[in-house]
Amino acid sequence: MRYTFLFIAICLCLSSFAQEKKENKPKTFKLPPPPGEKDSMTMKQYYFVMLVKGRDRDKIKDTAVINKLQAGHMANMDRLANEGKLLVAGPFGDDGNWRGIFILDCNSKEEAEALLATDPAIKAGRLDYELHPWWTAMNGVFK
Repeated sequence: MRYTFLFIAICLCLSSFAQEKKENKPKTFKLPPPPGEKDSMTMKQYYFVMLVKGRDRDKIKDTAVINKLQAGHMANMDRLANEGKLLVAGPFGDDGNWRGIFILDCNSKEEAEALLATDPAIKAGRLDYELHPWWTAMNGVFK
C-alpha cells in the first residue's frame, strides 16, 4: 500500500511539472509522507543518457582510431566523475544498439548536452545518445 501511494504521489507531482512551460523548473520537490509515516521524501532531477550506436560507427574501421576514441571516452568519463557530474556509467553486455548509460547531475538539459559534446566518441559519431530528465529520491541512490 505504501508503494502504491508513493507511486501515485510521484506521478501527480511529475505530471504537474510536465505541464509547466517555464524554463526555470524546480530541480527538487518534496513528496508528502505516506499515510502513517512522518518523513517526506525529496525528489531530485538528474539526466539519464542512453548511449547508442552512432551514425558513423560502421565507417570507423581502423583499430588504432577505435582504441584512441575509446581511451578518450574513458578519460572523459573519469574527468566528469571527478567533477561530480557523472554519477553512473556503464556499458551493456550485448552488441545491441544500446551501448551504455550515463546518469548526469546537471542543472539543465543544455548543460548535459554540453558535457556530452566533450566526449570524443560522440564527437566522432561512433556513439550517439538519447537524453531524458530523470527523477529519483535525493540522497537515496546518489550520496
